[in-house]
Amino acid sequence: MAAQPPHLHPHLPAPSHVVAKDSEGTQRRVEQQTVTQHVLRETGGDQDMAILINALQHAGKVTANCIAKAAAVGNTGEVGEQNFTGDDVKVLDIVSNNIFITALTNSGVCAILVSEENEEPIVVNPIPGKNPQYCVCFDPLDGSSNIDCNVSVGSIFGVYKKCSARGADINDVLRKGKDLVLAGYVMYGSSCELVITIGDGVQRFALDPAIQEFMYVGDMMMPEGGGKKIYSANEGNSKHWDQEIKDFVEECKDSGYAARYVGSMVSDVHRTLLYGGIFLYPADKKSKSGKLRILYEGFPMAMITEQASGIASCGMFNGSIQRVLDLQPMGIHERCPIIMGSERDVNMVLSKYNKVLTKELGI
Repeated sequence: MAAQPPHLHPHLPAPSHVVAKDSEGTQRRVEQQTVTQHVLRETGGDQDMAILINALQHAGKVTANCIAKAAAVGNTGEVGEQNFTGDDVKVLDIVSNNIFITALTNSGVCAILVSEENEEPIVVNPIPGKNPQYCVCFDPLDGSSNIDCNVSVGSIFGVYKKCSARGADINDVLRKGKDLVLAGYVMYGSSCELVITIGDGVQRFALDPAIQEFMYVGDMMMPEGGGKKIYSANEGNSKHWDQEIKDFVEECKDSGYAARYVGSMVSDVHRTLLYGGIFLYPADKKSKSGKLRILYEGFPMAMITEQASGIASCGMFNGSIQRVLDLQPMGIHERCPIIMGSERDVNMVLSKYNKVLTKELGI
């Protein structure tokens, strides 16, 4: 039998280069900011905001663990029913929704919750003597139709500070996206990442599984000049698109753009923020208001995109070209079209709509 290499022998000390490497790794962990430390520093020590981000990251960690072991423990497939919007409900939709509701309710800083999986808002009973300020809108598992084939999915959230002096009601969340104080998403992929903005740039954190902390990776900013030439859209719907969207996509194909589409908004937008290009989920003849929900998909991702120097537009929507964050939702599950990404590419789409408007107005 071959002799065991000395550096693997349990009774011999590790070589100095191994010790040094481990020491460097430990030192890096000590020096890196956690997401809680970042929020406390950037908000001047806002304890309630720190508690909220702790609840959100805790929900993300627990959801990541449930996803990782879902196949092994049998938490896959559909539950055999549809939710109130007509979507097939996956087992993990229910699991992740319960995780987020429990974490946010128990935080003590949330007044009202809106989830994709609940038809009505959830008004949280406050801790006696407390007046919680935060209203959280979330999609507990975006892209869950992909979950059983092991494709990256995520959770999305947007946070308002309530308007009501006491208590909370639906008007605290039926507000424009530009009123958000926090937006973010957790992506469950080859690694688990948390991306947030509190209105001053976009920060990226990665979950260190050894210590179960989200550690600061860096700021996210879309590549200068638009980055890689990538368009991301579900072309299965293309025959129902506006002609302007069809023309844009054909121009992309003719000018060397690559097509990339995961089918999970978190994954597709995450790639767009890092590499550049454009993500489109436009309205069409079948879904005239689009498919993505304003409060917990459109608004949070639009805030993140704009904070990363991109543009988030609805394209032509309800008779005019509109910025996503300027929309005024009338219902908690209202939908909107999405055209978001680099300034270079979004403006190419909008210029086509502007030409039509100019022609119609005779300018």
